[in-house]
Amino acid sequence: MKTLRFQSFVLVSLSFILGFSEFIIVGIINDVAQQFSVSVAAVGLLVTLFAAVYAIATPLISLLIGKHRLYWSLVLLVTIFIAGNLLTALAGNYIVLAISRMLTAVVSGAIVSLAITFGSFLAPMEKRAGLIAWIFSGFSIAAVFGVPVGTWISSYTSWRNVFWLISLLGVVTLILAMKCLPAGLRQQQTRNFFSQLAIFGDRRIRLGVLLPMFNLAGIYVFYTYLQPLFAQALNFHSNTIAVLLFGYGFMSLLGNLYSGRMADENGLSKLTVVFLLQTILLVTLPVVLGSRWSAVPVIMFLGLTMYLVNSPTQLFFLEVAEKNFPQSMVLASSFNSIFANLGIAIGSAVGSLLYLHTGLVGIGPGGAFFAALALLVNLTLTRLRQSSAGYKKFSSKNKKV
Repeated sequence: MKTLRFQSFVLVSLSFILGFSEFIIVGIINDVAQQFSVSVAAVGLLVTLFAAVYAIATPLISLLIGKHRLYWSLVLLVTIFIAGNLLTALAGNYIVLAISRMLTAVVSGAIVSLAITFGSFLAPMEKRAGLIAWIFSGFSIAAVFGVPVGTWISSYTSWRNVFWLISLLGVVTLILAMKCLPAGLRQQQTRNFFSQLAIFGDRRIRLGVLLPMFNLAGIYVFYTYLQPLFAQALNFHSNTIAVLLFGYGFMSLLGNLYSGRMADENGLSKLTVVFLLQTILLVTLPVVLGSRWSAVPVIMFLGLTMYLVNSPTQLFFLEVAEKNFPQSMVLASSFNSIFANLGIAIGSAVGSLLYLHTGLVGIGPGGAFFAALALLVNLTLTRLRQSSAGYKKFSSKNKKV
């Protein structure tokens, strides 16, 4: 029962239900707006709210986990996650809906960091990058299958049924996790609560965390309004939109899986090309919206680039923590989720402002601004890592003399 393959399946399942819960708002945004008689932009701000709470709460909860058993921390957090989705399903008004989304967001990031920490402890070194890539792929699988299925359920029954389904999947996954994950696992003892924050003294970390933030800030400026893009700008039917959302999610899944291979091959340096491509695609988005045949390929290629950053950056954070800050393993495991969601909050907020003032035309260039920032940060980090490696090599040679 306690085989690595089954444990990996459970960890990927955790990320799937987390992604399903987080991303589904994009697929049901019009239905929720109609239900509560609010604007599409108001529902879009739920994405911003979720991501902001996620980014703020995740490091705090990760720090509080400290020396406590990771198993029981995971059980508690997943239970709260299930309760948050049940409250969403039962929400009688927009305020309760917003509160339920915040409750879900509070624990989601810490659950991801715990899943990654379990994965890094359970997998042998040669399989670690692949397992981390698969854990992140749970989010892409949610985009591939969860969002289109959830959109279909919402269209033909009710959006509330989507959250009943997420709650049920959460219960099943929690039971499986309790059966297969080791109960005694802890991270290294810490001298005090704040000693875990020492990792932020490393300049590489301070630069590295900007990559997932700017990456998803750029993507979410347009991704938050992906359904209106397909429906309003390109005039696709609702059934076709479900297929297109599936296609977008499938492309993001391919990108996520390829990010694992990138992580094994000095992936951070290769991200320069990724961010350059993102910038170009987002700048051209308003131009190609006049034609379905040109707009759909551009949108799908953006989906491919969406999660290429995941495994290279996450493996980089874990390597720095293992070598220099072992007391910060859980915190380091959460960096990708924390700063990606901070980027989601920024991107979706900017997207909402652009949507209100410029319509769908302005969201592409708005996203391109953040992609260009990610490009500049990655160039700086690459030079820093190369100079650091050169210095260490030089020092090593001098010691041998």
